[in-house]
Formats: sequence, C-alpha cells, structure tokens
Amino acid sequence: MSQHTKTVRPLVIAAVMASMAMVAIEATIVSTVMPQIVTELGGLHLYSWVFSSFLLAQTAMTVVFGKLADLYGRKPVMLIGIAIFLLGSVLAGFAWSMPAMIAFRLIQGIGAGAMQPVALTIVGDLYPARERGKIQGYLASVWAISAVVGPMLGGLIIHDLSWAWIFWINVPIGIISAIGFIRYLHEHERHGQPSIDIAGAALFTVAIAALMMALTDFGTSDYERAALELAVFVVSGMLFVAQERRAADPMISFALWSHRPIAACNAATVLSGMALMGLTTFLPMYVQGVLHRSPVIAGLALTMMMVGWPTGATLAARTFHRIGLRRTLIAGSVFLPLGAVFFATLTPDSTPVFAGLGSLVMGFGMGVVSVSCLMLIQEIVKPSERGSATASNLFSRNLGSTLGAAMFGAVLNYGLSHTKGMAAVTSDQLRQLLDSAADNLHDNAVRLALHQSLHLTFASILVISLGVVLSVMIVPAIKLRAVGEASTG
Repeated sequence: MSQHTKTVRPLVIAAVMASMAMVAIEATIVSTVMPQIVTELGGLHLYSWVFSSFLLAQTAMTVVFGKLADLYGRKPVMLIGIAIFLLGSVLAGFAWSMPAMIAFRLIQGIGAGAMQPVALTIVGDLYPARERGKIQGYLASVWAISAVVGPMLGGLIIHDLSWAWIFWINVPIGIISAIGFIRYLHEHERHGQPSIDIAGAALFTVAIAALMMALTDFGTSDYERAALELAVFVVSGMLFVAQERRAADPMISFALWSHRPIAACNAATVLSGMALMGLTTFLPMYVQGVLHRSPVIAGLALTMMMVGWPTGATLAARTFHRIGLRRTLIAGSVFLPLGAVFFATLTPDSTPVFAGLGSLVMGFGMGVVSVSCLMLIQEIVKPSERGSATASNLFSRNLGSTLGAAMFGAVLNYGLSHTKGMAAVTSDQLRQLLDSAADNLHDNAVRLALHQSLHLTFASILVISLGVVLSVMIVPAIKLRAVGEASTG
C-alpha cells in the first residue's frame, strides 16, 4: 500500500493505538475480574478456557488476516476485525454461562487476530523505517500502560458496576478507532481479482488450533486427549502443506517464511515468547511462595518488566539507524540471558528488589528484540507481502507463549514430584503455602521444594534466553534505504 495524499498519519496512528489498547487492556482486565464472573456463572472447571479460547483464535487467525490484508487492503480487514471484536465484546457482557462466555471470547480472539497484525502493517506502510521506530515505541507504551491500568480499571468496575462493563467499555473505543480509519486512512484502489486459498486457511486454522490445544493439555497432564489433538495436528498439517504447494496464491508462502532473516527473527520471537510466559507465570509464585511476600509485592516485581519493555523499544527505535538493525538486535538480545541470571540465582533469602531488577533487565531486552525483529521483517519484504510477514512475527510470539506455558508447566511439575528428601508436593500443599503466611516446619519443607522446582524453571528460561542470542546472530546485516526499502547484505 502506498501512502495516499489524503491520509492523515497522526490520526491514523491514534486509531491504531486505540485498537491495540482494546486488545491490551482486555488481556489484563479479564484476569482481574474472572473470579467474580466464575462465581456468578459457575463452571469453575472451564476457567482456563476463557483465556485459552481467546489466545487460540487469535493465534490461528493472525496469519489468515495478515494474508487477507495483503490481498484486499489494510483498511477493510481492520474494520472487519474491529467489528468482530466488538461483537464478541457485546455478547460476552450478556454471557449466561461459562460455555457461552468461552464462545464469545473466541469471537473476540478472532477480531484480535485481525486487528493486531493489520495495525502493525499499517504503521509499516505509512512510515519509513527511520520514523517507524518511534511509532513502535508508542505502541509498546500502550501495552505497558494497559498492564497497569487494566487491573485497576477492572477493580473499579467490579466495585461500582456489573462485570459486563469490562467487555462493553470496548464499544466506544472501537467505534472511535473505526471512525479514525474510515476518515483518515486512504488506500489506492486495488485492481485484479485476488484468489483466496480457503482450503489452506481452513487447514491451517485446524492445525494450529489442534497444536495449541495439545500443548495446553500436555501442560495439564491430560496426555490421552493431547495425543489425539496432536494426531489431528499432524494430519491437518500434512494436508495443509500439500494444499499450499499446489495453490495458485497460497495462504502461507514457504519461501517468505523460510527466508533467512525472517526465519531467524521468528525463531528468536518464539523463544522470547517462551521466556516471557515462563517469567510472568512463575516469578509471582516464587515471590509469594518462596520469599513469603504479598501478591502486591509479587506484582510489582513483575511489573518492572513493563517498565523495561517500552524503554528498550524506544531506545532501539532511536539508535538502530546509527548502529544498524542487526547490531541493535544482537545487543538487545544479550539483556535476556543477563536478566535471566537474576532469576536463576534467586534463593529463599533473596529480596524482591533483586527479582524486580531481573524483570527490568529482561523486559528491556525483550523491548529491543521485539521492535527490531518487527522492523527488520517489514523492511526486507515487498509492500504486497508486508501483512503476511508481520503476521508471521505475531504468530511466532503467540506460539512461543503457548509452548512456554506447556514446557515450563511440565518442568515445574517434574521438580515438585522429584524433590530430594521428601514426597511429591501436591497442588493442595502448594495452594496452602501461597495462601498462608504461616511459617511452620511443614510450610518450610514445601517452600524448599517449590524453590528447587522453580530454580529448574528459571534455569530453563536462562537456556532459552541464550537461544534467543544464537538465533539473532544468524540474521544478516540489513541496509536501510532512504525510501524505507531494504536489502540484505
């Protein structure tokens, strides 16, 4: 998409930030209010699926909508994504049971799967690389602010209003965002009749959905169902590959995805997504269960990552044109294992400040890596492939989060069941430790077992962080041109 003379870039970016704020706030506000929702609707055994359905749909549809944006333009796909997300939001507010809530959250996830890749693609279309970095810093700040505002807003809504309003507040934001795109984003008309690889899109969606469900079930030790889902993934994946090889305009270009810089950046993104999931899941558990600090302190230790992330993203945006994208990427990646060292060396006598410092350092590295990878990927493809390339990076991040949840959950379970000198720790014992401030001998034994188990988890995060460094070192040098195009060197 080439920039149209009537396009008003600042107002389009405001619309982009509004659309991303809906997805970002929803990611934190729902988790804050879910205990009240499940109390009213029942179905506690379905609790995790309220989050899993959203992530599953978002991940599976990201690549599909990225391709559609290349075929039909960014604006129509973005407006469709906003409409789907708002439909899911309105319906979720009226949910009468947990299965209904899960279904409506899945609709929200489909909308988010359209909005996120297309929003970042629009930024790539409107700004050359030297200007785009600053905008990416703004977008990173949206996620950081949402991480803080979301839980606070959820608490206020529950205190004064019905929980339904955590979903309905999206409606005015979404309408304002849509108006911004309609009025201020103008694309040149596209000629020709693009062909949609419907079979490829369907098979890809089935394959990714089956893979993510299998990973989730492996993480919860439901091996029989996970094996069945893995079989569905293998069969549908093979059919998908066969379909893409014969399709005139395939849903996924294997040549694009296997291009060395894109493959290396996406591999680094998968690994950093895994590390991020491990940290956000288990650092609060360590601070509460091992260090015996309150949930507020645990939250603050983790929130330091949300300080480091936009800082790293903004710094990368301001420096990459001087030292080069590849050097920026490698330098930023080093902060991931550096931050992971803090967690791998935590002891029961450590302070939460030590853990918070590790979060800050690791968040800084992730901010640099995420922005640099995205800009690099957008620079080495043609504008007609930018939507698909951007979507591949977001897909990698979500896939990494799911892989991380499954792998680190398995590592923790292994550690709890193989603690030296004591029997396997049960989930009830773990819950009592996290809920109780008591400091008796039994609690100390469970506390030590939790420390040893989480030490294994944090050591795994360190290894994966080193993998991020190795991945980005494979990336070739990228020379940016003044017109915002690039070549590999």
